[in-house]
Amino acid sequence: MAELHQTPTSLCCCRKPLLASGPRCDGDSRPLAAPGPGTPRGPLVDVASASNFRSFRLRHLHLDLRLNFAVKEMSGWLVLDLVPAQKGVTSLVLDSHPSLLIHSIDCKDPGAGQEEPISLTYRVDPFTDYGSSLNISLPPAAVKPGRLIQITVRYTTTDGPAIWWLDSELTCGQSRPLVFTQGHSVCNRSFFPCFDTPAVKSTYTATVRVPEGVTVLMSASLSSYSTPDRVFQFSMEFPVPSYLVALVAGELQHVDVGPRSRVWAEPCLLSCAVKKLGGSVERWLGVAEELFGPYLWGRCDIVFLPPSFPIVAMENPCLTFIIASILESSEFLLIDVVHEIAHGWFGNAVTNATWEEMWLSEGLATYAQRRITTEAYGVNPSSLMNLFTYEKGFCFVSYLSELSGDVRRFDCFLRDYISEFKFQSVVAQDLIDYFLQYFPQLMDVSHREGLEFERWLNGSGPPLFEPDLSAAGALTQPVQDLCDLWRGCQSPDPQALVSFDLSAWSTFQIVLFLDRMLDQTPLPRDVMTRLSACYASVFDGLNAEVQIRWLQMVVRNSFHPELPRVRAFLHKHTSRMYTVPLYDDLVAGVMKCVAVEVFNQTQRRLHPNLRRTLQQILFQTSSASTNQNVPILSAVPPSASSSPFSQQVATAASAGTTAAIALRDVNVSA
Repeated sequence: MAELHQTPTSLCCCRKPLLASGPRCDGDSRPLAAPGPGTPRGPLVDVASASNFRSFRLRHLHLDLRLNFAVKEMSGWLVLDLVPAQKGVTSLVLDSHPSLLIHSIDCKDPGAGQEEPISLTYRVDPFTDYGSSLNISLPPAAVKPGRLIQITVRYTTTDGPAIWWLDSELTCGQSRPLVFTQGHSVCNRSFFPCFDTPAVKSTYTATVRVPEGVTVLMSASLSSYSTPDRVFQFSMEFPVPSYLVALVAGELQHVDVGPRSRVWAEPCLLSCAVKKLGGSVERWLGVAEELFGPYLWGRCDIVFLPPSFPIVAMENPCLTFIIASILESSEFLLIDVVHEIAHGWFGNAVTNATWEEMWLSEGLATYAQRRITTEAYGVNPSSLMNLFTYEKGFCFVSYLSELSGDVRRFDCFLRDYISEFKFQSVVAQDLIDYFLQYFPQLMDVSHREGLEFERWLNGSGPPLFEPDLSAAGALTQPVQDLCDLWRGCQSPDPQALVSFDLSAWSTFQIVLFLDRMLDQTPLPRDVMTRLSACYASVFDGLNAEVQIRWLQMVVRNSFHPELPRVRAFLHKHTSRMYTVPLYDDLVAGVMKCVAVEVFNQTQRRLHPNLRRTLQQILFQTSSASTNQNVPILSAVPPSASSSPFSQQVATAASAGTTAAIALRDVNVSA
């Protein structure tokens, strides 16, 4: 976000103006015209939205909210500036949620000189387990194509999946409560009624009133603060979809780490976060701009959130949300922050129009992330990661790069793709059409037998092309050699293990080793005993991504000597991505009594959303991890089995192994 300043004294530094355009590439082959989103291919359908978003153009939305930490509610109103897109529209249908209490709805017709609002009738209908539909009857005289109407909805939030109220004991500092929102992918309908689809983008403003001592941040490009009234004002100047409207409020402080970036955190975390990031954010932004054109959002701030944050990170524009536990590993921190930076171009500026095609954001962002780290560091450290939610999209983008004949030319293509479609939502065909117009000599390639684009998008099975990862061989070969030693029915010769010093390995190598050993489960008891003796103490000193993999091996192999570490981990970590996989494994095996015991000891420290999920896992027949009423698709891939999309995929067996599903196979409501 832009600068936080008090009224009337400004505390902000100057905001750099955005460049009008990036440098042109030599031999530029950008097409003179390209089909924009909405080229006649039939009306866009988003099965995850109950709204009639195709009947309106949303110009702007405004939120006016008061945060009440005592009762854990947000109350206020939403104003939608809408323009009917067709004749005969008699109702407005918004995505909503049973947790929203609607108090009243009214309408103004500014073009008719109407001063007094007209009260509107409405009803709430069921839609899915993750939302409902708010059906609003509109006055026929006010609804005319092309003429602006303003709809005001007064409401109160209660216990919905988008809003996470944390008591003080659940924060890092344990001194003040904190609240944050997480809208990805279809949760923000429990934050405010909206067109909850990535196909619709608009600017937004917000007014947020809070108690004394609370700082509010939002995914906005401008902000201000009035001390006497304790009112924060926000403005997002660039159009964003509803899921990227985000808020966090609590005891937060900041340090500037670059000319357009600052780190926010609770006071007890701030110095560690600043030390870990240093001046890297500006460096990564600079490399990304050289590759993909100007950074469009002005600010690139980062806020570190308590361990209850349900995923690793979220690419909210101007203000990335990231879990504080990632600070335990500099390597994971690098990859996660760079991935979120890449989303500034791929996902935020140009967005998938439906969740069926989330790969357009994640596949391109993963490709961009790896281009940034390769340019900045040489060998790409993230090539070891087993990011199976994102990999098939990455492989398709890598295939397009290979077809272009030159990675630098493909960088230029991506730069111009962003310039062409910025602040729009697109479908896969938009990307493909633009690619083929950019490289017309490849027009026949899309139908090449065995590699047809249609098979990429709709066919199941492994990717049709995998990029060359041999550059990472120096890092992956020792991992494979060690796995081979442990793969037999007998424990390996101690002398053979001497040359493998895991304390000298990178975190990525250890994660890869554990992923491959997980694939060998079940393991003989003597092998588990030797693994524990050799490595358990090493894993204790590493981050949660390493520890959870080792503990999943412990649980899946019913290795009771290591159960104290399982208990300690679940007492420490309260994030969905670290708790749900372990509880799933405990219940699936013979250790359900351990899961129940730990849950009873820790449930008061768990967020209510997570508590309900674990109760379903423990005490109901249907698994909460597949029907948890909190449909989150991770923004950065966490550990195995921790996001709904990844649960549809067989665990990858090696680095670079990818999801054996069609690119469009995304179950939003999982």
